[in-house]
Amino acid sequence: MGMALGDALGACVEFRPHEYLTAHPVKNLMGGGTWGLEKGQFTDDTSMALCLATSLIARRDFVPYDQLVRYKWWYQYGYMSSTGKCFDIGAATRQSIIQFEKNQKDFANKTSIPIDYMDFLCDPNCLSEFNVYCSEAGVAGNGALMRLAPVPLFFYRNPKKAVEYAGISGKITHGDDKVYDACRFYAALIIGALQHKSKNELLKETFYTDNKIWFGDKDLHPDIQKISDGSYKKKRGYEDGIRGKGYIISALEAALWAFWSDEDSFEKGVLKAINLGDDTDTTAAIYGQLAGAYYGYKALPEEWLEHMYGKRFIKCLSKWIVYEGENWSKSHIYDDGDTEHNDVLPEEIPDRSRFRRFTVHTMVSKASDSNNDNQNIATTYQSSMPKNDRRSSEDLTNNKPLQAATSYQSSMSKNDRKPSQGFSDKKPLQRATSYQPCMPENDLRSSKDLTDNKLIQEDLELAPPGTYSLGNSGRRQTHNYLFGKFPKSSKHS
Repeated sequence: MGMALGDALGACVEFRPHEYLTAHPVKNLMGGGTWGLEKGQFTDDTSMALCLATSLIARRDFVPYDQLVRYKWWYQYGYMSSTGKCFDIGAATRQSIIQFEKNQKDFANKTSIPIDYMDFLCDPNCLSEFNVYCSEAGVAGNGALMRLAPVPLFFYRNPKKAVEYAGISGKITHGDDKVYDACRFYAALIIGALQHKSKNELLKETFYTDNKIWFGDKDLHPDIQKISDGSYKKKRGYEDGIRGKGYIISALEAALWAFWSDEDSFEKGVLKAINLGDDTDTTAAIYGQLAGAYYGYKALPEEWLEHMYGKRFIKCLSKWIVYEGENWSKSHIYDDGDTEHNDVLPEEIPDRSRFRRFTVHTMVSKASDSNNDNQNIATTYQSSMPKNDRRSSEDLTNNKPLQAATSYQSSMSKNDRKPSQGFSDKKPLQRATSYQPCMPENDLRSSKDLTDNKLIQEDLELAPPGTYSLGNSGRRQTHNYLFGKFPKSSKHS
């Protein structure tokens, strides 16, 4: 929430120079300005972070491919946007998404997987073969750092994994080593904040060496090491060279300077970050990630929060990250038999047979016989699948296909399915939203509500995920559920 609040506060003056903000400093949450947004609406920083968060929740794991799919949905259809469309995107991010689409088409041709199925690919073998690094080398923008928070929030109980995944989450769209290490270092700071380390401990020059076990055997890039050593600790801020620019080194320095000099006040710190000028929303969003983790939700100004677009949804999503992150931590221990020295082990969680997260895997198997060598789409079943959904050994022997070989499952009613024609027409996906049985009954909207695109009036408190059997369509249902939370209307929640 701290990240989203910083983004919304800085959105109205994005790209304004420092001189302008010296004469007209931001002091409160406002609308209008650069993008003509209403008070509380956010930009690409928060939209991409929500894409990352929903990927972690829906896949119950770190799946870079799925993250890129959701970034593509945001770019093409306005998925997770506060306005219903992508109106603000960095050049490096756009180029990486375009490259990802090209990689998808090449992979589909190579494996004979229908292109319409590529967004829902979930077989580990296929995912391991797909090249998710879509950026050119040397791309060092701040777009990777601005969306980072969901990764350390999900994996903080396993710091080594959290730090490594944070680096990868940035490098799939921004290929420079400085980006990789900036994301790793900032994720470590957020983990430290979640572990209730003091501010002095977080900003100490020895923070990296004190927690080097989290970084494995990989040293920091020299430019990131300088920041770790305290290069941002400059009393005069802008006059001493602190800049809120799009370059990742400048952005990281600016955010840490604001945190170091905020006098233990989120409000003061986020306004300092914004009033540096230039990439105001991103500098404030990066600050908000660490400051929000350190100060907590209750420290955020209530008069700002009440205008925050999607506030209840973001709070709901945060609870899901905590829940699924805790489950992941337990399943990781069982799967790998490995715990780190700094791991925070969760309390006992009821066994829901969820330690294997892929329930349906779409994979390409080469079926050759005396007559042909055609490629068929086959499906493998894991132990987490409900018994009544499993095929007998005879079915497997005969290699009979299921009704659907991807994550489109029969649990969705026929009337709710969207025809493939809709994808070719590139209609906004919000219009194809359907609410599935995995949702609590009190969150269902009537057909009239869907037509009017009204937000649900009740609090978005979801029942524990284990209450509803997602079966094979959990990811698709979760995707459909989350699609409907940001209507095209510009009204706030």
